[in-house]
Amino acid sequence: MKITPNFHFAGQCNEALKLYTKAFNGEITVLLYYKDADERDFCVGQLSDKQKNYVYHSEMVIGEQRFMFSDSLEQFKQGQSVSIVITFANPTAVRSAYEVLKKGGQIIHPLQQTTYSSCFVSLLDKFGIRWELMTENS
Repeated sequence: MKITPNFHFAGQCNEALKLYTKAFNGEITVLLYYKDADERDFCVGQLSDKQKNYVYHSEMVIGEQRFMFSDSLEQFKQGQSVSIVITFANPTAVRSAYEVLKKGGQIIHPLQQTTYSSCFVSLLDKFGIRWELMTENS
């Protein structure tokens, strides 16, 4: 199991990536824009040209730690712009943790396969903590 901080932005993710690369000598290892996303993730055609160029999913290594960054298409409350990503070995483990955390919580993105994960879900638990549970694409 891997634990990864994930930072969400409102259209400024590219700017943040440049800043963190410079400040921490970070190495961007993944950079996908919404226009690059698989149509199964969501209907890319419904996005504005500006939104299509938002960062859909990116990863940066700072030191030995992986961080994730993206632009959110949804409005979020202050304090919910950071989530903790737990990467599990298999979809069964994702579903098991999801069943526990969803009670009294709020689903942000339902359990699904995405461009970068074979099993992914994003939710707020009953305490308002934002979690993203996933497997790596295999």
